Amino acid sequence: RWGLMRCTRNETLAEHTLETAMLTHALVEIGNARFMRSLDAGRAVLIALYHDSAEIITGDLPTPIKYHDMSIRVAYHSIERQAVKRLLAMLPESLLPAFAPCLDPDQADKESYGPYIKAADKLSALIKCTEELKAGNMEFQSASKTIAGHPALQLPEAQLFIKEYLPAYALSLDEVERFGKTERETE
Repeated sequence: RWGLMRCTRNETLAEHTLETAMLTHALVEIGNARFMRSLDAGRAVLIALYHDSAEIITGDLPTPIKYHDMSIRVAYHSIERQAVKRLLAMLPESLLPAFAPCLDPDQADKESYGPYIKAADKLSALIKCTEELKAGNMEFQSASKTIAGHPALQLPEAQLFIKEYLPAYALSLDEVERFGKTERETE
C-alpha cells in the first residue's frame, strides 16, 4: 500500500483490511448508538473484511491513478469485477452462498453499508497520514488534506469519529491513556 509514497512504516493489505473492518464496526456502532440507526454491525464488518479482495488478483492501483479520469475508473471497476468473479469461481459450489454476498454484496447491502465501509477506508488512510506526519514524514501533508476533504468522510458518523477519536492517533501512548481518562472523567 502507498506505493507512490515514502513511508516510515510499510502497511500491508492485511493490516489495512483489519483496520477498515474495525473502523467500519466503530462507525456502525456510532450510528446505532448516537444517530439511532438500526444497522447490522456483523454484516457491515463481514463485507468490510472483503472490501479489497479483488486486489489479491489486481494489486493495489494508487489512488491518484485510479481516479485520474472517468475512463480509468470505469476500466478499473471492470477489472475489479472480473477479479471478484475469478475469486468466486475458485470456491467450491457449497461455499458460494456464504462467500458471494461478502465478495459481491447485493445492492441493498451496498446502499446500507457501502458508505460506512468507504468512510472507514478513508479514515484508515487518514490515520496512516496522521501516523506518518507524527513520525516527521512531511510527504503525507498533502495526502492528509486531500483525504480529509473526501466526500465519504461527510458521513455524520465519520465526522463524529474525526472530532472525538481521531485526535488520539496523534498522541503518544502515555498521552492516549491520559486522553481516555480525561474523556471518561467529563462524562
